[in-house]
Amino acid sequence: MRHPCAGNPRGKALLPNDFYFGTHPDHGFVAAAHPSVPAHLAHWYLECEQFEPVPHAPGLYRLTNPEQDGLRRARQAVHDLRVVLHHHGYTVGADYALDPALTSPPAPPEVRNRIVERRHRIAQAAATRSPQRAIAPAAAPGPSLPSAVPAAGRPQSAGSGRTR
Repeated sequence: MRHPCAGNPRGKALLPNDFYFGTHPDHGFVAAAHPSVPAHLAHWYLECEQFEPVPHAPGLYRLTNPEQDGLRRARQAVHDLRVVLHHHGYTVGADYALDPALTSPPAPPEVRNRIVERRHRIAQAAATRSPQRAIAPAAAPGPSLPSAVPAAGRPQSAGSGRTR
């Protein structure tokens, strides 16, 4: 990524952006602020978005831990700073791949969560009929057991027969 002012002898921005996001072959996802933006302000905003200063490259910041969903985090930083800095009169530009206004969002990462998967399998198993259990046959007519007949017309209670 080239800084918007790089190669321009007059120092005017080739792109009218106060912050610019892009990719770098050595540092991954990077961001830079235009020299007209106060350095302490650029540093504060970029560190809030998880960017860190690149050693030996003043004004250049790289995304921390880019291997952890770096593309989505860089795109989110572009979006966040556009929303916040728009109210302060700053503009934010980005390479095509990092610009959420120009491209569709990347697919969410597929995170394997064994507990969730296990619970899902258990819930599916509980919701289906087991092939080991056949449907119970209808009650077939057969010999019936005699029902208990009360003695002397009073129902018998279970227990020792003693009352209080």
